[in-house]
Amino acid sequence: MSAEPLLAHAPWLTAGGTARVLELLSTDGEEARVVGGAVRNALLGLQPGDIDIATTALPEEVMRRAKSAGIKGVPTGIDHGTVTLVIDGHPYEVTTLREDTETFGRKARVAFGRDWVKDAERRDFTMNGLSVDASGVVYDYVGGIADARARRVRFIGDPGQRIAEDYLRILRFFRIHAAFGAGEPDREGYFACIRGRAGLASLSAERVRMEMLKLLVAGGAAAAVMAMAEGGLLQALIGGVVYTGPLSTMIAIERELGLAPSSTRRLAALSVAVTEDAKRVAARLRLSNAEAKALDSMGHRWWRFARKDEANARRLLYRLGAERYHDRVLLGWARNGDVSSPHWRALAELPRRWTAPKFPLKAADFIARGLAEGPALGHVLALAEDAWLAADFPLGETALAAIADQAVARVSRDEKP
Repeated sequence: MSAEPLLAHAPWLTAGGTARVLELLSTDGEEARVVGGAVRNALLGLQPGDIDIATTALPEEVMRRAKSAGIKGVPTGIDHGTVTLVIDGHPYEVTTLREDTETFGRKARVAFGRDWVKDAERRDFTMNGLSVDASGVVYDYVGGIADARARRVRFIGDPGQRIAEDYLRILRFFRIHAAFGAGEPDREGYFACIRGRAGLASLSAERVRMEMLKLLVAGGAAAAVMAMAEGGLLQALIGGVVYTGPLSTMIAIERELGLAPSSTRRLAALSVAVTEDAKRVAARLRLSNAEAKALDSMGHRWWRFARKDEANARRLLYRLGAERYHDRVLLGWARNGDVSSPHWRALAELPRRWTAPKFPLKAADFIARGLAEGPALGHVLALAEDAWLAADFPLGETALAAIADQAVARVSRDEKP
């Protein structure tokens, strides 16, 4: 065990809502500390992110003290020891120290405790088992400081036991390594994940989705996903062929273009070759409607962009809109595999240098040509728009009149018995 004042001057710890909660819960024989990811991040020089607080005080005592101090307390998970305190509109999750008395899969029987060592030992990885008090002293009972400094993601205790307690820890192992680790994954942890991979089938799609999408946008996503694929861990999640090469290319393309990482684009690169793949992955991971539609759009004939035909690309940009067009081009580029391709770069940058005009013909233009309102009017508008696109978006009156006349003539001809 070590206790070092490593965060004595951290402003997020010594002022504001965090300091207020720690002060509130660290009197009259009770103690509170920030635990987990916020401590890890601070030691790595990163923003703390979500701040979780652990305390020796029982949930009812936390609620009582909050009420006395005029702080809103919400019993978000009071049966499991969790209360959310809201200060200046910001939530702080406070959980009473716990000890596992029996574990079975994700579920565990827990008892409230006062032992910081046992609370740390029930967590997943050493760098997540750290805690820090209000004075900035970091407490380490599991070797987390050394592992954090070495960027080494290591299970606390026996990796197989930690995984059997919650099989989502397999995904968390790779996600935390992708975000905070360096080099190869910890060997003991890696092989424990492989041995426990059958347990992935017991996880809910929602939990898998959350971890996968976070993993895919982490800095080391390409290497972590490759390690998962080599260990036979992706098949149970994706349910089809995985494409680690296109994923690596997609990541390189995003960096080349200065784009923010996109979990949906990266998921498509990893798992989608055709729309059937998109539908399967969306169902298996229970993606949101927006995510499912984006994945489906990217998988739809992305190979058409391989043609060196900018007129065709402009038509697709017009039909798809800038966002859908851009994502589909990037999937095609990623599957092409050549990050330096001038053809694919030109296609990706088309929305920046060309804006699709609006279709200039209106219903009134066809009514003026003697066409009555009704289904035929919608049909003629669609025909005219197709012809306008094929002619490369002309805007001159003569060209537009010719397109309108031809569309009316075609509808009139088709309607004849």
